[in-house]
Order: sequence, then structure tokens, then C-alpha cells
Amino acid sequence: MLEGLTGRIVLLDGWRRAGVAVLAGALLTFGLPPFDFPAVGFLSFPVLVWLLDGASPMPGRGFLRGLFPAFRIGWCFGFGYFVGGLWWLGAAMTTEGDAFLWAIPFAVLGLPAVLAIYFGLAAALARALWCQSAVRVLSLAGTFALMEYLRGHLLTGFPWNEIGVLAAPAPFLMQSVSVVGLHGLTLAAVLIFAAPAVLPGGGWSGRAVAGIAAALLLLHVGFGMARLGVKAEANVPDVTLRVVQPNIEQSAKWDESEEERIFARLLQLSRAPEGAGGEGGAGRTLIVWPESAFPFFLTERPDAVARLADAIEPGEMLLAGAARPEVLPGAEPLYFNSVYLIDDNGEILDARDKLHLVPFGEYLPFEDFLKNRLGLRQIVEMPGGFTAGASRKPLAVPGLPPLLPLICYEIIFQDEIDTTSGRPGAILNVTNDAWYGRTPGPWQHLRHAELSAVAFGLPLVRAANTGISVVTDPYGVLREGLALGSAGAIETALPAALPPTIFAVYGNLAFWCGLAACLLAGLVFRLTDARRD
Repeated sequence: MLEGLTGRIVLLDGWRRAGVAVLAGALLTFGLPPFDFPAVGFLSFPVLVWLLDGASPMPGRGFLRGLFPAFRIGWCFGFGYFVGGLWWLGAAMTTEGDAFLWAIPFAVLGLPAVLAIYFGLAAALARALWCQSAVRVLSLAGTFALMEYLRGHLLTGFPWNEIGVLAAPAPFLMQSVSVVGLHGLTLAAVLIFAAPAVLPGGGWSGRAVAGIAAALLLLHVGFGMARLGVKAEANVPDVTLRVVQPNIEQSAKWDESEEERIFARLLQLSRAPEGAGGEGGAGRTLIVWPESAFPFFLTERPDAVARLADAIEPGEMLLAGAARPEVLPGAEPLYFNSVYLIDDNGEILDARDKLHLVPFGEYLPFEDFLKNRLGLRQIVEMPGGFTAGASRKPLAVPGLPPLLPLICYEIIFQDEIDTTSGRPGAILNVTNDAWYGRTPGPWQHLRHAELSAVAFGLPLVRAANTGISVVTDPYGVLREGLALGSAGAIETALPAALPPTIFAVYGNLAFWCGLAACLLAGLVFRLTDARRD
């Protein structure tokens, strides 16, 4: 029966082949948060393998042009995956009325069409290494992992929903990322998901590839269960966290008439709960507000500074996301997306600026053409958009271990996080996901944050305006959290960090070794087939 289904998929052509590829890619998104059903990978990737089996290179078109059928299949697969996984980006275009409604097709269809090029290139490169044996699955895993790596780096990078995320729907399945990183998890995930495609009639090579896939799956599950089985519940002594989730709708964030309501809610949620201690040397309480929490420029509002001084009790400090203006003589002001460290006198002790800005959201690339000629602007309401910070380093907070601030989607870029020059005690992620409403977007963002924290063996302290705010231990296990769309505050201890993980020390070394092995095996077997022909 399975062989008959395989044959029918292999022989598809024209729009039927393209349609099945799109549907297979879209089906794969049910493995992403909030659905977290990774078993769909065992359906989607075998279909992709069978479609590529039927995508013979076009004779007489040259080597590269001959691979176009494979590229088209990969592109269609990617288009289905990225539309199904990123459709919620259209919600961001509705937060300012009808000002950006024209951009919805570009966000919902245009961006997926561009990102799908990476999957198209992965499929074409895999088809160039295609062989008759089951080793072709290793080629596919290698080329997909390589293109997912490039997707996270080229043109500022956008590694959102990398395939490896599907392999980590729960903490016990996140632990492998502490060894191989997210790219390594992608390599293993594609191999494991695609392996069933080569079992029918695969002979010894099919059994060998299936054995490798099964061994990787057992290692992935077994390592996670063993690591969580020996973990201890450890906290930083005498430190209390109070993570505030104000749940302010995006349309009100910079509305002058809403300033008092927003600021009052933040102050009210920041108060210690009934019966909680705070004064008299009982330790340090750290209050955390989300990204761009202040509805005004704090440095221009002495009245707000005075109210902060009254609200922050002795023994407490505030870490708050804020828009930070910087005025230079004779020049236009610069604006930074920042985190302020504020003491109980309302004084700003230190700040860290966001380095990796969101293109089209926080700044406008190709500004001379897009703004001056076409009249476009970035989505964030800030004159000229934000300016990127100069460097990233941990923030020294009196009475606490150093904290590494990662603002908004900076946390999804694992390769940009460096803990070797000064290891922090936790990752601080402040964000504002109100742009995306009650869609899968906030859940997907949270999963990337959890995986980055586990990769480095660090607790995650996450304050999100509308959710999902959490405090997790360095294994990604939830300590406390607030639901999406709710207002409140988390009151909990600060989990202790682990010693540096293998990934924290060696980075993507394991990934590069695995990638080289997969591509080399594919090349050897491809050359063997060529000699036989």
C-alpha cells in the first residue's frame, strides 16, 4: 500500500506536484507552537523526498537550469510552510488603522515567497547530490540545514521557525540544543523526519539510514530525559523577581491621551503583593517591565521620575524597556530601543541598546529609495526609526548576577549570543508582541527564547507586554508564567545558571561536523552512481 502511494506521488506532475508540495509544507506548521504536534514531520518530509525522486533534471538545460524542477518543488514546500507559519504577520499591519493595510499581502505572501527561496535552493542542491540509495536523505538533511543556517545570517537574517524548532515541543526534547544548537537540531530533525521515505524498497541502505535516524531519535529523547532526571532546583540566594505584564493594546502605546493610564497600570502592577517582604536588607527585588514600557521619553519627564522614586521601594530595582533619545549638537536626535536600569531613587544607573533591529518594523532599509522616492516609512512610530546599538554585553545589577538583555527578537539569533567574554547569570528578554494579537506569533517567539536559554544553560526572565511572560530555569522548565492577553505580575525567585554548556563553549562545531558528514556521504554515493551510469 505504501509503495503504491509512493509511486503515485513520484509520478505527479504540473500543478498537482506543486499543490502537493505546498500542502506538505503547510501541514508541517502543525508541528510549530502552539500546536506542537511534530509527528506531522513524518508525513511532510517523506512526501518531499518522493516529489524530489520524480523531479528528474531537465536534459539539455545545463546543470543549474536542469535542477529547476527540484527548486520549484522546494520553493512550493517552503511557501506552504512559511505562509502557514507566518500568516499572523498580517496582524501587525492592522495596529495603526488602515495606514499599512496595503502591506498585508507583502507580509502574508511576499515574505514567505522570499523565504521559500532557501527551501528551493536546498531542494535543488539536494537533487544535485541525489543518488539511488537511501543516502539521498542524508543529502537532503545536509542541504536543508545549510540553507536554514544561511537564512539566519544573510540580509540581516530571519531564522524564525527554523525546522529544528519542530523537534523541541517540550523541555525534555529541548536539551539536545545545549550540545548541538538549533542548527544541529535542524540537521537531525530533517534526517529523522525524512527517513521513513526510504524504507519501502530501500534495501540495506534504507535499513542503515533508518537505523541512524532511530539512533538519533533515541539519543535526542534519552539525553533530554536523563538531563532533566538529574537536575536540581537551585536559586540565586536572596533575589526576588517581579515580572510585569501590563497588557497594553498596541494602538494605545504612543497615544498621548493614554499615557497616564498606561503609566499608572505599570506602577500598580509593580507593587509588592500583600504579605511580601522587601525592606530591611531581606535581599534584592528586581522589577522587570517589557519592551518600550514607558509611553513617553522618561528623560524628558521629571514628574515620572519622581513617581518612580516613590513607587520603587528600598531594596528594589527596575529594569524597563524604553525608547531612549540621544540628542547630538547640530544633528537630528537619535532614538534607541533600550533597557534602563533604575534604582529606588528613580535614577537611571545604566542602559543597553538593541543591536539587531527589525527591518521595516524599526528601521527602513534602502531608506533613500523607499522613503524619499516611494514615501514609505517603518511601522514603529519614531521619527527616522530606531538606531542600532554599538555593542552587546551583560548588565551589572547590584545584588544580582550579571544579566544579558536581549530585546524582542534578538533572542532568536543564537549565533549572535556570546557568553564567553563574560558569562551572565540569566537572559533578560523584554518584548512587545502586542503587534501580533492572539495568534501563534507570541507562542513561536517564546519557543525560540526558551531554546536560546537552554542552549547556553541560562535561566530566562521574559517580560512581554501582552504575553507570554515567563521565568524558566536553565533547562527550559517553567517556574512561573502569565497567559497571553492577561495583565498581572510574576513573583518568583531567580533560578541559578548552569556551568557553560557544550554549545556555549564550542558553538556550532557539532553542527558543522554533522553537516560535513551528511554532505560528504551524499557526494560519495552520487559519484558512485555516476560511475555506474
